[in-house]
Amino acid sequence: MDLKSKIILISGSTASGKSKFSIQLAKKIKGEIINADSMQVYKELKILTARPNKKEYLKIKHHLYGFQSVKKNFSTGKWLKLVTEKIAIIKKRKKIPILVGGTGLYFKALTDGLVKIPNIPIKFRNQTRNLQKKIGQKKFYKKLIKLDSQIEDKIKPTDVQRSIRAYEVKLYTKKSLIEWFKNTNSKFTDNDFVKIYIDFPRQELLTRISSRVDDMLKQGAINEVRKFLKLKIATEKTPNKIIGINEIKDFLNKKSDLNEVKEKITIKTRQYAKRQSTWARGQMDNWQKINPKALKKFLKKI
Repeated sequence: MDLKSKIILISGSTASGKSKFSIQLAKKIKGEIINADSMQVYKELKILTARPNKKEYLKIKHHLYGFQSVKKNFSTGKWLKLVTEKIAIIKKRKKIPILVGGTGLYFKALTDGLVKIPNIPIKFRNQTRNLQKKIGQKKFYKKLIKLDSQIEDKIKPTDVQRSIRAYEVKLYTKKSLIEWFKNTNSKFTDNDFVKIYIDFPRQELLTRISSRVDDMLKQGAINEVRKFLKLKIATEKTPNKIIGINEIKDFLNKKSDLNEVKEKITIKTRQYAKRQSTWARGQMDNWQKINPKALKKFLKKI
């Protein structure tokens, strides 16, 4: 397989071994690794976001990890701009860019282009969410179809997040989400990419997640959260969504013990992994799905 002119994308659920595989691959093909995880950009939260460690950084050059302060806003648009620049720089050095992460939206922005929808005011967005909560998803979806008929058959009736997004976009911009997507283009073609999704067996993944939670706590996740809380980041900001922050916060406030913290973080991480898998099934149908045992064979073929 000739990868010299390619951009390699590696995705998979949390704890699926993406980082380890990407380093093995980078060593073999003279690649450099670029972060495609929306939470690993934050410098103050290394442990909870499972950022690569110093040993891994020394083995292979890594980009866009831990460079952004939690005090500043960071968007998919900003990531896309930075990653496009990094790809060009790496290629100029005659190396192969390898993008690694579990944020599906980042990959979609890179391969399909970013939808340039105007910023919708937070008050307006909250009104939409409150309406959905008040009347329930079934009635809300019916209202959405009345408001924007183009959405029918494009968004499932049970998809709460996308329903809310479509509703607020149509109401605020007077233009269907479908129309916004039609005007979206990528700087790259599908032929530029090799797309790999690490498809870990469910039961094995659950075991790996439990081990990862134990490791995070041993490595100092509690102290990391203690320092983070001192920064007093507004609750609606993205860093506060990182799994483990609220659970450890409760522990620090003596609302739960360490065993409860472990259990809650493990459950939330498993739920997140399931959402990642569900998203991948719907959005990554043209990716190579490779199970862990087949990764070694893949490396040998290169």
